[in-house]
Amino acid sequence: MSAEPSPYPATVFHAELQTALAAVRQAAVVCRAVQSAISTDSLAKKDKSPVTVADFASQALICHTLEGTFPSDPVIGEEGAAELRTPEGAEFLTRVVAECNAVGVTCTADQVCDWIDRGGLQDYRPRFWTLDPIDGTKGFLRNEQYAISLALIVDGKIEVGVLGCPNMRFRDADADAPVGVLAWAVRGHGSWMQALDAPGSAPVRLAVTTTSASSESRFCESVESGHSSHDWSGMIASELGITREPYRIDSQCKYLAVARGDADLYLRLPTRKGYQEKIWDHAGGVLVVEEAGGRVTDIHGNDADFSRGSTLARNEGMVVTNGRFHIEVVNAVQKHAPTQEN
Repeated sequence: MSAEPSPYPATVFHAELQTALAAVRQAAVVCRAVQSAISTDSLAKKDKSPVTVADFASQALICHTLEGTFPSDPVIGEEGAAELRTPEGAEFLTRVVAECNAVGVTCTADQVCDWIDRGGLQDYRPRFWTLDPIDGTKGFLRNEQYAISLALIVDGKIEVGVLGCPNMRFRDADADAPVGVLAWAVRGHGSWMQALDAPGSAPVRLAVTTTSASSESRFCESVESGHSSHDWSGMIASELGITREPYRIDSQCKYLAVARGDADLYLRLPTRKGYQEKIWDHAGGVLVVEEAGGRVTDIHGNDADFSRGSTLARNEGMVVTNGRFHIEVVNAVQKHAPTQEN
């Protein structure tokens, strides 16, 4: 990775990038505050309320920021405010409002719900944003990895992608590196990262590894086997001659791991027949990898199609590599694909 002087294109989607970076950075502040307050007792009781509060607050703040600069842009987001508008959701709503107020966004309960509902678009538009306010909820609850993902899609192409990874070290192998990374890409202008807590610091350009032999690669997959088939990936690793242990982390942090060279490939393998990936689970990360020199397709070798609304309806699973042995990986995935429905 080497620093470059122009991480912020002056004319191409400049306002969109600056707005997205500010929105994700602010959402990360809220997510960190909520996560830091998770108690051991809450974890023991499997209390999911902290991630619920952070999820809603993150979406509210990001949609509010987008509305301020691009009021006509629709958003396809993961959450809706219907739950918060019920009597049962009143306590959650109060907490969400408090978290927004804590970062200097004075708001009412109705405003928060309206901001969240801005993310309610499900159908395709020529220009829209897609948002995952907290990708990796189980990682969040374990005080491990999660990501905030935001992407701008224009005419079916991802033009801007931003990933906030509050618990990732700036450099994976450096125990003294600052914790918290903001990564981004604008199509045609490379991928970059910056310490989350140092917005004035020099961004660092990202580059995938130069590993050319699949047998020497390190692959990345989900911690949760419910998100990606570990048995299937194990067979693929054996086929490719990979002997290194998989790098298992939650969320779209896996995309960043490939983009900056912590891993050579990432497999997202379907756990059941007919499952359609959600666009917000991938859009931000896909562009960050591609602009770092990597390649992203589905398990059949097809490019991800972001023109079908809220799902990748024409795709199945995801294969992400440094681009040096991508077809070899896709072939191995196909060779060991399950032959019956799960």
